[in-house]
Amino acid sequence: MQYEDLKEVLTVKDITLFLGISRAKAYELVHSGEFHTVKVGTRILIPKKSIQKWLEGDD
Repeated sequence: MQYEDLKEVLTVKDITLFLGISRAKAYELVHSGEFHTVKVGTRILIPKKSIQKWLEGDD
């Protein structure tokens, strides 16, 4: 999966596929506060731009 292929808003499952990490590690990452997340009911959503900034080391 390439960055360009990602949707504008990602799920935890999208993060696991993109980063090649386990589901447990993905949840650990989204709860770490390293990047912006939005909780909608029980779903955790992550803006694509937030992941990009995190990968590039931007604060």
